[in-house]
Amino acid sequence: MKYLVRDKILALGDDYWIEDEDGRHAFLVDGKALRLRDTLELKDPLGQVLVTLRQKLFSLRDTMTIERDERPLATIRRKRLSLLRNHYRVGLVDGTELDVSGRILDREFTVEYDGELLAHISRQWFRLRDTYAVNVVREDADASLLIAVAVCVIRMSERERED
Repeated sequence: MKYLVRDKILALGDDYWIEDEDGRHAFLVDGKALRLRDTLELKDPLGQVLVTLRQKLFSLRDTMTIERDERPLATIRRKRLSLLRNHYRVGLVDGTELDVSGRILDREFTVEYDGELLAHISRQWFRLRDTYAVNVVREDADASLLIAVAVCVIRMSERERED
């Protein structure tokens, strides 16, 4: 299943619908302005919060967390020893690790678990410059988590580029 995402969702305080490949509203990104730290909520079409994305305030390395039901679900950190391209590790609370690698700023990267492709993020399917797709490859994968991971690593890469 492909989900259409526009880069405008990366602006704090903006709300934006993510659509499925049939053009239906699949997720609402709710940017929480006026907070001490960077916070986004990913909601279902009925307004139920599925996951919350937060930037960690006091961390040695740039880190974001993903929460579900106000409990930690995953922590995302940049892998510092990767020389060729952007590389992030997503540590889930159950001990599972996801690997995110590719050209993050170009919106061309993958999310894998133990070498198995879970999602492919790409602009190649769209002509609009500010649009990319999150193609969730496995049917049993948590689409909201994979979209949240994509949004987090893009935000982290853009902040790193600004520094």
